[in-house]
Amino acid sequence: MTTSAAMPAISIKSLNVRFGSRHILKDVTLDVPRGSTLCVMGLSGAGKSTLIRSVIGLVEPVSGEIRVNGRDVLHLPESQLNEIRVKIGMVFQSAALFDSMTVGDNVAFALREHSQLGEEEIQRIVSEKLSLVDLEGMEHLYPVQLSGGMQKRAGVARALATGAEILLYDEPTTGLDPIISNVINNLIRGLQRQMGVTSIVITHDLSSAYTIADQIAFLYDGHIVEQGTPEAFQKSTNPYVVQFREGSVTGPIEV
Repeated sequence: MTTSAAMPAISIKSLNVRFGSRHILKDVTLDVPRGSTLCVMGLSGAGKSTLIRSVIGLVEPVSGEIRVNGRDVLHLPESQLNEIRVKIGMVFQSAALFDSMTVGDNVAFALREHSQLGEEEIQRIVSEKLSLVDLEGMEHLYPVQLSGGMQKRAGVARALATGAEILLYDEPTTGLDPIISNVINNLIRGLQRQMGVTSIVITHDLSSAYTIADQIAFLYDGHIVEQGTPEAFQKSTNPYVVQFREGSVTGPIEV
């Protein structure tokens, strides 16, 4: 019998997604072991963001299976799906903070909307999560007063506030300089080590993927054409991976 510890946190099998006549994801199969980080790479428009939106039920596939902690999220009633969503945090490319709210209110937002916790407990959780991302004492600031990297860290704190065990990152280092990108990379790795967080990270940044990933999956034309460790990815002779890795305009990837 498969134990919960051995069961993948996320299991995707033969997933197909269409938007009208466009076939976005084609028989995608992936397992993300509990407490690991999977980086999904590929060209813009390859279906990477569609993949993580499918995991939280924002995109309806035409076929396939998605299980989160063993539960089939594609066939659950909305009430049970919401129970799973509470344990999944989404970190957006733009941080997606509410500009009219303080950092503290942004982090507290889901707790106030979806829990019965008192304000004192909410404030304790806000302080705790901001401390995890090195933003202690910044509850009173507004997003406009934060740098881009700090905004993304606040977005991570907000994702963690409801007790998320799984984090889905959409291009977390886009638009950041190399130093701040490494701050975000270290945060992702730190949350994995300290809290056992399972992550899927959508990224174009090879350096970031090599730093944070346990596994890298390369998505092209809706298919996973390569999957392996960062070390294997760096040595791969797969022509799609070689072209992407080298940034070449010649190869099987049409540009």
